[in-house]
Amino acid sequence: MTGLRSSSSLVAAAPVLSSAALLFFCCFTTGAADAGNGGGGLRLGYYSESCPRAEDIVKEQVAQLYHKHGNTAVSWLRALFHDCMVRSCDASLLLEPTATSVSEKASPRSFGMRNFKYIDVIKAAVERECPGTVSCSDVLALAARDGAAILGGPRVVGMRTGRRDSRESHDDEVERDIPNHNDSVSAVLSRFAALGVDAEGAVALLGAHSVGRVHCFNLVARLYPTVDAGVDQAYGAYLRQRCPTADAREDTRDVAYARNDRATPMVLDNMYYKNLLARRGLLLVDQRLADDPRTASFVARMAADNAYFHDRFAAALLTMSEYNPLGDDEGEIRRDCRFVNPAA
Repeated sequence: MTGLRSSSSLVAAAPVLSSAALLFFCCFTTGAADAGNGGGGLRLGYYSESCPRAEDIVKEQVAQLYHKHGNTAVSWLRALFHDCMVRSCDASLLLEPTATSVSEKASPRSFGMRNFKYIDVIKAAVERECPGTVSCSDVLALAARDGAAILGGPRVVGMRTGRRDSRESHDDEVERDIPNHNDSVSAVLSRFAALGVDAEGAVALLGAHSVGRVHCFNLVARLYPTVDAGVDQAYGAYLRQRCPTADAREDTRDVAYARNDRATPMVLDNMYYKNLLARRGLLLVDQRLADDPRTASFVARMAADNAYFHDRFAAALLTMSEYNPLGDDEGEIRRDCRFVNPAA
């Protein structure tokens, strides 16, 4: 990918950590943060003077919460993806509904998302150190970065901060902008391209599906009335055990699910790509990556080389996290991530 740092500067080997908990769905370039709104003031060490321990506090909180509630790390990766895909990386996702707006979290595309309360825990810890200084959007981006590392993924370096928080929800744009589980590869690549992420980076970011789980609601179309011919026979039988009926409902809390990766369900590794090559892609959009000529070579290479996957994932995560930052006059630093600041 153009404008990337070398893999040695982006990624250092991360220890493999395990947990029984699970959850999930679902490039450092100068141009990414400079596109639109003057780059929003993003830079390395943004809080070095105003809140020197900001990034350390986030990392400490991520570690503490992970060891108490392992699925939090997966939640933050998904939350950053959902936040950045809609308009900007601006923490609009975190806003609660008001008398005049609907929360982005209410969208069907957000089904299954959770652990927002722990973002509030991290934010509160930062607020105690530096009141009104660190944005919720930076907290979310840094938590996703540190969450990836604690899941055994890459240690991403070079994440710029200085994001501003949105004053409004963009709930009417969620369905349009968040890719669906059965979208075409063209639709997915087009959406990622809008964020400045190329095909290689898109394939790498979808590797986040190496961790977590998928609700049966998103799977049954591939299993009933007959199992999709593109699914490995034994895997199809396993999925039918996990999802025994075709009437799985989206709007129930007691939902059945299947793990994205049965071998290393809480490790952010290249098992996802190995599964695709073995016809064990859980979501239709995942399996299509292995068949499409625009993405198949990346799938094969990432399946063969975990370090390459980590390198590309780290680069693409940085690019996505810098999408369309708000200018100083467009956003604010929310004190409570759930609500805009009261009018002065």
